Amino acid sequence: MAVTVKELEEIRKTGLKALKDTLGVEGMIKFIQMYSDGKGNYVEERKEILKNLKKEDLKKFLKNN
Repeated sequence: MAVTVKELEEIRKTGLKALKDTLGVEGMIKFIQMYSDGKGNYVEERKEILKNLKKEDLKKFLKNN
C-alpha cells in the first residue's frame, strides 16, 4: 500500500498535535530531541532558522497546530 505525500503530511501533523496535547510544548520538543541524529551545528543552524522569528509568529503557529 503506497502512502501519498499528503497522507504523510497529515500523519506528521496529527502526531505533532498529539505530542503537544499530551506532553505540552516543552515535553514534545524533548521527546523529538531524543530521536535526533545530532548532526550538524545546532547552535548555528538554530540562529539562522530563528533569526527572523517573532513571538507573534510562534504564538500563531502553536495556536494553529
